[in-house]
Amino acid sequence: MTTPRIPSVLFVCVHNAGRSQMAAAFLAHLGGDRVEVRSAGSAPADTVNPAVVAAMAEVGIDIAAEKPKVLTTAAVQTSDVVVTMGCGDACPYFPGKRYLDWKLADPAGRGVAAVRPIRDAIEQRIRGLLGELGIEPRG
Repeated sequence: MTTPRIPSVLFVCVHNAGRSQMAAAFLAHLGGDRVEVRSAGSAPADTVNPAVVAAMAEVGIDIAAEKPKVLTTAAVQTSDVVVTMGCGDACPYFPGKRYLDWKLADPAGRGVAAVRPIRDAIEQRIRGLLGELGIEPRG
């Protein structure tokens, strides 16, 4: 009996400090060990946006220890699904990968109140993505 292959998803935004961090955290939280999750940025910030950290804490997900990571060709090559969020042409394209471009407001420079609707929109998209991957969300 073979173990089914775990799908891998990469979330990419410019700074890897907001949208992609929230998406990765939701996918890891709701998908657990049934999905491999990565996030990166084409021009990573030094830290994750504090308003994003606070907004995620409100829904019980702690991303305070996360650090923005640089986008690498290897990260794209080893992912089944690449979700871009406003990084334009900075993400390399490889045939055979599934690419999704999620149009979402950028939380940079915004307070927690402005981040909440972005967070909630990301959670809904993550739930939909899990369904497309055939994974029942936890919780």
